[in-house]
Amino acid sequence: MTESIINNMNRPFRSMGVKLIVVCLLALVMTIPALFVWGLIDDRSRRADEVVAEVGRVVGGPQTFLGPVLAIPYIVPATINKAAERGVYVVFPASGDAVVSTKTEVRHRSLFKVPVYRSDIAFKASFDLTGVPVNAPGGAVLDWSRAEFLVGATDARGAQSDISLTADGKSATLTPANTLQSSEIKPEQGGPTQLTFFGTAAREIAHADARFDVKATMKFTGAQRLAVLAFGKTTTITLKGDWPHPSFEGGLLSGTQSVSDQGFTATWSVPFIARGVPAEGVADVIGRLGNTSVGVSFVALADPYQSTTRSLKYAVLFVGLVFLSYFLFEVTSGQRVHPAQYILVGVAQMVFYLLLLSLAERVGFDIGFLIAAVGTVSLISSYAGWIFHGRRYGLRALAAFSALYALIYVLLRLEDEALLVGALASFAAIAAVMYFTRRMDWYASTVVREGESA
Repeated sequence: MTESIINNMNRPFRSMGVKLIVVCLLALVMTIPALFVWGLIDDRSRRADEVVAEVGRVVGGPQTFLGPVLAIPYIVPATINKAAERGVYVVFPASGDAVVSTKTEVRHRSLFKVPVYRSDIAFKASFDLTGVPVNAPGGAVLDWSRAEFLVGATDARGAQSDISLTADGKSATLTPANTLQSSEIKPEQGGPTQLTFFGTAAREIAHADARFDVKATMKFTGAQRLAVLAFGKTTTITLKGDWPHPSFEGGLLSGTQSVSDQGFTATWSVPFIARGVPAEGVADVIGRLGNTSVGVSFVALADPYQSTTRSLKYAVLFVGLVFLSYFLFEVTSGQRVHPAQYILVGVAQMVFYLLLLSLAERVGFDIGFLIAAVGTVSLISSYAGWIFHGRRYGLRALAAFSALYALIYVLLRLEDEALLVGALASFAAIAAVMYFTRRMDWYASTVVREGESA
């Protein structure tokens, strides 16, 4: 009698209902190794960023360019109560045009790939100095004899040749600017990094009420990103290149853009009212051009670290679905599965992410996913056949897990519909579990084989 009482007391703890709860808890426990995998992905991603920065420093890194502007030194004479004030007055062209052509190549550093580019930049600017100055400090006197034409770039190390400028039919080679230094400009929040300025004398052309056209050409290398500031009151910027996976960026939307396997073309037209920066002002007015920056980023079509991270976000969901599949096999086969065996299956799924990461770095994400998925699905399907002592369970597991990993891949390739598809798949899985266990006695300490009544 005592033995019967003990057996009755232990029955709930040996029931299939309790077993399902244990299986669900084990699925949650697998988040612990998933966190370690996440940390590894983050470490590899940081290393990739470091390599990109190292290569970028050699070729110039992300470059931002400023087309021709006019810089005129000024002085506000001293008064009895105030010392003389000196500064630089900047006048933007009435209209500006920039055409940038790029050619890219991929630099390899160990397992990492970094797209770098060579750019040919042609600027055109039309100046109208009628009424200048308008925004100068009170009492300021412009020194037209020291006026300079300026252009700018983020990193001078990317220069591949001298910068030439033609104004009123006269050509000159630009040198480091005399009138304005990068330290004198304070970029506003969200603006570009400090520019390096190059200049040439404008005293023979620039004077009050003058009108003239200026052209400038530059050849620079860089990496990751190329951008141009809206340097004219109205500015047209055209970017062309052979990189098939551009990402257009900036504070203004592209007017027109075309992308193909052969490259891209994008054009921005920035009117004065959209630019939001005065046509002239003291030197800091250049720092306000940050929000007018438009450009293109040279990115890989599929970042293995970003894609692997996205797949890892579904880890708990899909470990849980695999565990539920094993539980259904356990219910229908009559073969009990030990929690340790569930853990082995979960570990195999965590190893899938390690395989995916290591393969994606070498052969790309798509092929890496295929190889890792085939290996993992084959392993856990074979394990199902071994546990449940039947080839049909192995084949059922193969079909179910193949569909499951195909669903993971589809979710990774979907954008707006990923949440909807994932939610529907989860709903369908829970519905299947409910259906196949609808007649089950959850308090029973044994499972019902196929063909037997519950």
